[in-house]
Order: sequence, then C-alpha cells, then structure tokens
Amino acid sequence: MMFFPLLSTLATLLGLAIIAWLHTRHRLDVVVRPAGPPAEAPRLSIIVPARNEDRNIRRCVEALLAQTWPDFELIVLDDRSTDTTPLILNELAKGDSRLRVLTGDPLPEGWAGKPHALAQAAAVATGEWLCFVDADTFAAPQALTSVYAAARAQSADLFTILTFQEMDTFWEKVVLPLIMTALSVGFSPQRVNRPETRDAIANGQFIFIKRAVYEAIGGHAAIRDSIVEDKDLANLVKHAAYRLIVADGKEVARTRMYTSLDELWEGWTKNIFLGLRGSPGLLLLGAFGAFLLLFAALALPLWLALGLGWWQFGGGVAGLAVAGEAALVWAFLVFWRMLVCRGMQISLWYALTVPLGAAVFAAMMLVSAWKVLSGQGVTWKGRRYAGRG
Repeated sequence: MMFFPLLSTLATLLGLAIIAWLHTRHRLDVVVRPAGPPAEAPRLSIIVPARNEDRNIRRCVEALLAQTWPDFELIVLDDRSTDTTPLILNELAKGDSRLRVLTGDPLPEGWAGKPHALAQAAAVATGEWLCFVDADTFAAPQALTSVYAAARAQSADLFTILTFQEMDTFWEKVVLPLIMTALSVGFSPQRVNRPETRDAIANGQFIFIKRAVYEAIGGHAAIRDSIVEDKDLANLVKHAAYRLIVADGKEVARTRMYTSLDELWEGWTKNIFLGLRGSPGLLLLGAFGAFLLLFAALALPLWLALGLGWWQFGGGVAGLAVAGEAALVWAFLVFWRMLVCRGMQISLWYALTVPLGAAVFAAMMLVSAWKVLSGQGVTWKGRRYAGRG
C-alpha cells in the first residue's frame, strides 16, 4: 500500500509543474495601449471579408467607420452571401463614401474561400498599410491609431493582435477559456515575437501589414489554397525575414465568435480540424493531448475520492495525505483558472467547471482528428473542405 502514497506524491509534483507551465505560456510582451493619430498619417485600407454575416456585419462596419484615423478606406468583400448581408452593406454604403462594398467572384479551382475574398479586396486597396478584420470583430474608435503606434514602436512589418473575446452564454464561458489556454501553449506569443525563432502565428480577426511587405511575399495568392490563411501569412512574413509581432489588443478590439454550444461545437471542431489537416505530427499530438486532457478531467476527482475512501476505511494518515495532495492540485488548478476567468472578465465560479470544459474540448479534438483520418472533412458556410491534403 505504500506504493499508492508515493505515486500520489509524484503525481502532485508533476501536476503542479504542468499546471504552472500551461498557464504561463500566454504572456504577451507587447500590449497595445490607446493612442492618438500620428503627426503624419499614411492612408490605410481596412478589408473585411463577409460571408453570411448578417448577425455581425452592421456592428463591425459601424465600428470601423467610427475610427479616429484621419485617412482610411473601408473595403468589404461580400463573399456571395445568401443571407441579408448584402442588403445591410448597401444600406451602410449609402451613408458613408469611405465604405466600398464589393461583390466577390465565384470561387476558382485551387482557392479556399477566405484567401480568395481577401485577395480580391487587397487588389483594389490604395493604402500604404492593409488592415484585415473579421466580420465578427468590433474595433474601438482608437483601434487603428493605437495599433499603428504600437506597430511603429516595434518596427513591425506584420502586427497582429489578440482581441477581447466576448462571452455571454454558459457554454462559451466553460469551453472558450480552456481553448484559449491551449492555443497559447501551442503558439507561445513570446517565441513568435523573437526574430531568431521560426514560430509564426497571426490572428485573422485583426492583422495589420505593410502593403509593400504583403506584395513582396505574394499576398494571399501565395497561400491561395490555405484554410488557415492567417497562420500561413505569418509564416510567409517571418520566413522572408520580415518583422512579425503578436500583441495584446484587448483594449482596442473585441470579438464574438460563437453564441451557443452548437456553434461552439461546429466552429471549433472545424478550426481544430483545419489546424490538424495535412500535419501528421500535429494530428498525433492533438489526439494524445485530447486523451491526456480527458484523463486529467476524470482523474482529479477520482484521486480525491480514492484518498478520502482510503482514509475512511483505515488508511489513517496516509489516506488523508493522499486526499490532501489531490486537494492541493485541485486548489492550484482552480487558482490558475480563476486568474484566467478574471482576465476574460467572467465569473470566478467558472474556474470550477474545468472538468466539464476539458471533457467537451477533448471531445472536439478527438472528433476533429477522426474527421481528418477518415477523410470526412467539414462543411463551413456552405463550402466543403476535404479531410486529407
């Protein structure tokens, strides 16, 4: 029976180390603070791809038109929407000459939807900087001035920000914080911002790039078949020895991605699938991580129950020590999750939902991995993306 306390102690030390490591990957060394326009403001082109975005497009466009930047154009590419997105855009365009609405061409062979939409809009843009913004992202009035100031201060060629994630429903608050932690582990911002590393990532919700750099790397035509076009654009920039910076932009932009469990499931299984597709190493790592996450979600309460049971049925001090170690790991995990909840401005009570969120996230990863292996693929906004390739 002495093996059980020894195993418990080893698990405690390992668990504390892993928890601390997982929750310190997200630190951003560059933070965008509100700033005013520069003395000399170059012309900027804001580009928004929109496909069936009638829920978000009005708020997105109105926020961009309210920018304090003195000289900009806003180009919205309606990517052959079948909802009321075109009607909303046409209405908004009548009231402001800075807004230019384009109707996208049919998707050519060999192109993915979003790169095609962005390439069409970039082809007619006139700005010295291009700012790609997703339709579910909402910029504060000083977003452009603040991002430009930070980009200049960092001598960045591509500057991308992590936006504040709006969450209103129960399932968003249970699952999304865990997903954000997982992303920070997979793509450490600090490593991305170091020129000597090959780590590269960008957040497609808000990308700010010099026009000359965009053209030098071939623009979106160079990644025409990419489903994770933001990451591939970042790879092109960094591998061409241009300066890539990922920053904390929560003060200047907000995003509302999904609003229900169904949307979360469809959207994130799609996102994880696209991230794993064509990457055998990531596929194996993702599947292993899902099993590990699911095991941890189940093992922690079981560990505590076993310790208490052993103490109750004659284990004495040893049983109580095992239960205490399990409680310590639980408390340490809850502490870190409370910090995450505070940073994402949700109730600290959601720190207690880690097992539930971990189980859902693990299921998402396993389903995505299976879709890759089976070749099922995914459907997103009426377009089918193959499982292998």
